[in-house]
Amino acid sequence: MLPSIASRLAAELNVRESQVRATIELFDGGATVPFVARYRKEVTGGLDDTQLRQMDERLRYLRELDERRDAILRSIAEQGKLTPDLESALFAADNKTSLEDLYLPFKPKRRTKAQIAREAGLEPLADWLMADPSRDPEVEAAAFVNAEAGVPDGKAALDGARAILIERFAEDAELIGRLRDALWKEGEVVASLVEGKAETGAKFSDYFTHREAVAQLPSHRALALLRGRNEGVLSLSVKYQPDETPVTERSEFEKRIAARFGIADQGRAADKWLLDTVRLCWRAKIFLSLELELFSRLKEMADAEAIKVFAANLNDLLLAAPAGRRATLGLDPGLRTGVKVAVVDTTGKLVDTATIYPHAPRNDWDRSISVLAALCARHKVDLVSIGNGTASRETDKLAQELMKRHPELGLTKAVVSEAGASVYSASELAAREFPDLDVSLRGAVSIARRLQDPLAELVKIDPKSIGVGQYQHDVNQSHLSRALDAVVEDCVNAVGVDVNTASAALLSRISGLNGTLAANIVAWRDENGAFPDRRALLKVPRLGEKTFEQAAGFLRVMDGANPLDASAVHPEAYPVVESIVSRSGRPVKTLIGDSAFIKTLKAADYTDERFGVPTVMDIFRELDKPGRDPRPEFKTAVFQEGVEDIKDLTPGMVLEGVVTNVTNFGAFVDIGVHQDGLVHISALSAKFVDDPRKVVKAGDIVKVKVLEVDVPRRRIALTMRLDDAPGASSRGAKGPARDGDRQAGRRQAGSSSAETAMAAAFAKLRR
Repeated sequence: MLPSIASRLAAELNVRESQVRATIELFDGGATVPFVARYRKEVTGGLDDTQLRQMDERLRYLRELDERRDAILRSIAEQGKLTPDLESALFAADNKTSLEDLYLPFKPKRRTKAQIAREAGLEPLADWLMADPSRDPEVEAAAFVNAEAGVPDGKAALDGARAILIERFAEDAELIGRLRDALWKEGEVVASLVEGKAETGAKFSDYFTHREAVAQLPSHRALALLRGRNEGVLSLSVKYQPDETPVTERSEFEKRIAARFGIADQGRAADKWLLDTVRLCWRAKIFLSLELELFSRLKEMADAEAIKVFAANLNDLLLAAPAGRRATLGLDPGLRTGVKVAVVDTTGKLVDTATIYPHAPRNDWDRSISVLAALCARHKVDLVSIGNGTASRETDKLAQELMKRHPELGLTKAVVSEAGASVYSASELAAREFPDLDVSLRGAVSIARRLQDPLAELVKIDPKSIGVGQYQHDVNQSHLSRALDAVVEDCVNAVGVDVNTASAALLSRISGLNGTLAANIVAWRDENGAFPDRRALLKVPRLGEKTFEQAAGFLRVMDGANPLDASAVHPEAYPVVESIVSRSGRPVKTLIGDSAFIKTLKAADYTDERFGVPTVMDIFRELDKPGRDPRPEFKTAVFQEGVEDIKDLTPGMVLEGVVTNVTNFGAFVDIGVHQDGLVHISALSAKFVDDPRKVVKAGDIVKVKVLEVDVPRRRIALTMRLDDAPGASSRGAKGPARDGDRQAGRRQAGSSSAETAMAAAFAKLRR
């Protein structure tokens, strides 16, 4: 009998079955991963958000698998062919591929050559030759000639018998499974240039003659090869034996098929015919099918890895350090069209806009500084946020000059990624938020706000438009969307939001809420004023107790009557705090932040049948540092003056930069020259690095040394090992980083939109 989904998940995740059952019950009841991870630790036995996400994904897969298994069992039973052994094999199948292998012989299909041959009465001929290879095929075939049945001669009879055997061999589930695994382990992907595509497909030049073991092919190269094939530039095939192998020699795969069915060359009359049948079966049927499957599997695995990379980078970007509630001047750089300027107050509200023309062709430098100084003084601006697109360094220089001429303003400047700003500007959300504001100025607002709070601003943009992935347009879009939505949900709930200031876009990412409820919250707030406490949320239309349970702990009411409403303590757990207040005789306000007192408390003294030690310890931590933000402290990178273009770089320079993207082969760093440099994985640390994310993450400020500069091809090799000698390869002793690796993450110089390194490379590839 098939083990339950709970037991299968428990075995896969190495946790207790009781934990899995409890978690599934919560999920089926509508609970979200953030809610379960934070507020149901006693129920799940302390499963963390990573384990819960894995369980959620696998639960979906296993349920789909069981539904498909049930459908297959019904189909075979209706055909009257379901045997106990077959049923056991179907129940033992632990993945969709194995299940389909078993179903293949029973799957309704169009009339095949084998079916036609059976209808002509040729199956006994196939069986006789298999059972007794000493029989002469031509002699035996003569007895099956039947013109009326469509068998005019002995050759036709043998062809029909061969078709029956080929289908029989190809539908042996155990054999196909072994051949599939062997081809994956032993096969090589071979890429070659499609004739006449050398010029138009130059971006794939690394792969015009490329050969690599299937099992060792990294995800970014697999996706590059598949894209090259899709664009008609590359031809891909799988090789399973050395090129010098004689055509007449049987491959190891043919030998495996022959061995499975007891076929061997012993000099008997039917041996050659049977071996030729095996060869035809392998080359014309099984291999072709497995080759398609292999590329499909390669795509799935590459997709999974690419999505993992994208998700990790997105997580880092969303949890980048916020500058906080400080009035900010946003500058969206431009040359001919000018620099768009927006000022937002401490709450992110737009208070002023302008357009200045400091750069060529107008070069209105002094007046631009005067306009900016006046805006900063009028609105008490603290921060200047500069988008990193075209004219970013020139605009950064303008801000530097502003600060030099007007030190009394006390400004701090920072360059931020404007990835997705143009997408937001033209979105329906932006149109609703700023109906009377020119589209070009909306981007400046976004640039200002993303310095104040990257998370609150970036949630307004489709995660796929933020551009911190590799080949994100090539991967399975539904899987990508689900993974990125999960990242956004986890990040937003990890930080929590102020229910009285948060946008509908941000609120919609809170556990238990959706777009409609978020809009209802904002509408209620606009009509009635600020929420005085968390319980007031229940007055919002369509927000019931169940939703309140899921969302309340992640929504903050600042400066309300109950200080706990500004913390991550869930309202359902307020009785625990009330018990502490009762025993200590101290008001809640005096408990908050009193670390010395909180350290004297014992969790066991406040537990009951509902709240165990994990929840009570979480409450203690919240009382110690209520509403603590998991994001790091705000810092800015300082680009070196005079280094504004790739031509200004020389090997040996040590520069400060910002990590824009982390891939499996290294990290891309913005050093302020409109072209990110690559720190190969081998140059990230003096120690061996197996995963770049263990060393750096998107948004990190790092010091790098320039190793090589290729101006014509706009390539910069960097190292974080500052004692490396200039001119050394970015891959140390392993040779230069291949073009395909760079192409997976390079940013196009001078891009009018400030996409990250990898995103712009993809845009370039698409063109």
